[in-house]
Amino acid sequence: MSNSASSSPLGRRVAALDTIASVLPMGRRDTLAGLLTDQDVETLRHLVNQGIGENTLRALTSDLAYLQAWSHATTGGPLPWPAPEALLLKFVAHHLWDPEKRLTDPQHGMPSDVEDQLRLQGFLRAAGPLAPDTVRRRLATWSTLTKWRGLEGAFASPRLKSAIRLAVRANPRPRKRKSAKALTGDILSRLLKTCESGSLRDLRDRAILMLAFASGGRRRSEVAGLRKEQLIDEEPIAVEGGSPRPSLSIHLGRTKTSGADRDEVVYLTGRPVEALKVWLKAAQIGSGSVFRGIDRWGNVSARALDPAAVNDIVKQRAQQAGLDPAEYSAHGLRSGYLTEAANRGIPLLEAMEQSRHRSVQQASEYYNSATRRSGRAARLL
Repeated sequence: MSNSASSSPLGRRVAALDTIASVLPMGRRDTLAGLLTDQDVETLRHLVNQGIGENTLRALTSDLAYLQAWSHATTGGPLPWPAPEALLLKFVAHHLWDPEKRLTDPQHGMPSDVEDQLRLQGFLRAAGPLAPDTVRRRLATWSTLTKWRGLEGAFASPRLKSAIRLAVRANPRPRKRKSAKALTGDILSRLLKTCESGSLRDLRDRAILMLAFASGGRRRSEVAGLRKEQLIDEEPIAVEGGSPRPSLSIHLGRTKTSGADRDEVVYLTGRPVEALKVWLKAAQIGSGSVFRGIDRWGNVSARALDPAAVNDIVKQRAQQAGLDPAEYSAHGLRSGYLTEAANRGIPLLEAMEQSRHRSVQQASEYYNSATRRSGRAARLL
């Protein structure tokens, strides 16, 4: 970058984003630099210095970039701080709309020029209105950023709450799981059978699948971001009538569900540890990222896998196993772990120690489903 370019506002934002790229991987750096304001970028840098969790920072940046892109497409300029109530109501109207009403009223919902611009930038992909939870999350991000600026917004406005409630009621959407099917033990076995050639790619994918599942159903971002320094060898686990099983601990640090000052630790024992060590030895990884890309010639990259690549691996292995890849995703490993634990009669709290779910209500949904499937009420005939 030339001196004149680096001294421009855009150039300064690009340079500032570069300084936090190691914490906040961004393949769309130039796009973000063009959307975010100087104050936005300075806020992100401040949060990095304060030690905010990487997953939280990625989600916040994604929401902020979307909000700024929507504001530019709608008003022709960046978000105003604080945002007037009318703009918040417009955001709801643009994202929570009735598809049936739009058939007879083209002006209902998001205007076509705004939608086209957001799709061109890659911010809108699916057709139709957004999920209510997505809209609420982005409004919550907007509210948080407003408060960080020492300002008060209209996010608690009765009219805004009423608008969201009425919009959701007018267009009810059944809640869908992130993965259509849980990736339980039997399905995992089928996926692992596709990883038996001994190639580097097979060794890596086998280690990913086994680690992600056995460590409690780790999120794809946690798997992709895992570093060798987070793995600590533990004393082997004694097994009656058999050889001791290798064991290691995974120090996750702060996660999506952990407290602000709490480091999460989970454990691996037996086959997943063996699979992981075989991959590390074959790929000659002694430090840094555990799971990395592999090019067509079999060369292992120095860079960590993108979280989306973990999802792609699950779908590719499902297809190779003769399953419908549309029915499985990386989140299926998380739901599959708890479902498998419920099916095997493992106490809920014991499974939660490994999955690190904080909400008993959320985790118990998998147990309730397992109990209902095998219970007497489902076997009357």
